[in-house]
Amino acid sequence: MSTTTEIGSLGAHGDIVIVGGGLAGLFCALKLAPRPVTVISAAPLGQGASTAWAQGGIAAAVGEGDTAESHAADTIAVGAGLVDEAIALGLAQEASARIHDLLEYGVPFDRDLEGRLAVAREAAHSARRIVHVRGDMAGKAIITALTEAVRATPSIRVIEGWFAEALLTDGDAVAGLQLRKAGHVLTAPVTIPARAVVLATGGIGHLYAVTTNPPEASGQGLAIAARAGAVIADPEFVQFHPTAIMVGRDPAPLATEALRGEGATLINGRGERFMLALNPLAELAPRDIVARGVFAEVASGRGAFLDATTALGAHFAKEFPTVYESCISAGIDPATQPIPIAPAAHYHMGGVAVDARGRTSLNGLWAAGEVSCTGAHGANRLASNSLLEAVVYAARIAEDIGGAELRAATGRFDPAARMRDAALDPAQERDLRAMMSAKVGVIRDRDGLTEAVRAFAALEADATSTALANMATAALLVATAALARTESRGAHYRSDYPAENPTLAERSMTTLAQARERAGALAGGGATIRPLHTHTALA
Repeated sequence: MSTTTEIGSLGAHGDIVIVGGGLAGLFCALKLAPRPVTVISAAPLGQGASTAWAQGGIAAAVGEGDTAESHAADTIAVGAGLVDEAIALGLAQEASARIHDLLEYGVPFDRDLEGRLAVAREAAHSARRIVHVRGDMAGKAIITALTEAVRATPSIRVIEGWFAEALLTDGDAVAGLQLRKAGHVLTAPVTIPARAVVLATGGIGHLYAVTTNPPEASGQGLAIAARAGAVIADPEFVQFHPTAIMVGRDPAPLATEALRGEGATLINGRGERFMLALNPLAELAPRDIVARGVFAEVASGRGAFLDATTALGAHFAKEFPTVYESCISAGIDPATQPIPIAPAAHYHMGGVAVDARGRTSLNGLWAAGEVSCTGAHGANRLASNSLLEAVVYAARIAEDIGGAELRAATGRFDPAARMRDAALDPAQERDLRAMMSAKVGVIRDRDGLTEAVRAFAALEADATSTALANMATAALLVATAALARTESRGAHYRSDYPAENPTLAERSMTTLAQARERAGALAGGGATIRPLHTHTALA
């Protein structure tokens, strides 16, 4: 069986360190077995990962008549011109094999009466191809099964309750990590060497005041990679889930898109189906369009609601038990009452730029899951492609590391790097999250983004907490890229540039140094922010 280790007893254990206890991290560790590997998780396995919150399931062309080519075509269509088509096709082609891997690890995917995998329909998919568990419990079931598999695997060592706050570098290579015990930020950090580091730390959702993501998804992985010099791709593209349940909880519970796939409708406080006038697909339009539609109703004061009383009614509790429990616990009966909703930060299409093998621009550093950017999602992710991407790239990384000649872990920290030991200031964190929601949210403009860039640059420089400094770094990367993209495309919507600009139909590639340079120009009243749509080669 795997071991859960105290940090003080760390010794050599295979030289491979995976940071993150979600789907990508655990799947990669299992795929590396029997090669020794260490998994670092800020929270107990299964409790701090966005995977556990995923409701819809995994997209895979396993249904009768469906094809990988059709799945890839849907992915490309939703990505608003920025999807890497070869990557999208590769994901779709590997989906079936990864689903069967998960079945072998014990994930109890739903089956039909004939024993075949049951598939559901979600927005912008041309076929029913979402493999799920009890309607809306896929994420929880997957993470539970993988956690059990990891704990039963002798080659995997698990270190829980520690988070990575910096990468150890040696020239252009990563050679270890600086860790700090969660909840004990005033104690001294520790460093561990590694010949290979896999970032699987999740996304940036908790940088926003309204989000469906757990607190661990606060951009720490993105920030530490950027601080080490890694190239960052497409950071401006943040997907807002249109139907977060607004019952005063942080993070907000999610009303899965599968509800709309089963016929639930979106109405305002007057009972009007407002999406009918906005898009021919109405409730099943791409998420960015639905999110803006919901946002407009909320901003107008009419409110927005998800109505499943006719489509599901008395069957709601059986078909979608997670959503049902979230509603009932807040005093709402979704079988008979519409559910109050609002858009919430849900998924980051951008992240640490990786190639088809999951390699970043830094030697010795791989990235998988939401912290990475593969080019598969473009400007707007297709529903249920996130878990698919996580398992596909986790498997590819395991294969790549298995065949790689790893360099010795003899790195050192940049002596100019300033480590901060103060506790995270709750007021500063609230201000950052409020700024992200207000100025870098569903609808953006130059004035708001300029204000945000200046605020995040100042906070990054002055923060006394490493965690807060990393949050500010991640926020700065998103805001500067959003300011530089002077168009609306996919999930990135600029009210001052409401149309797509064909000349900007390229992915963004940037570094933290470039983001800081642009912020500095704003602070000094200098040059206009230059576009970021350049191609930077990966190592």
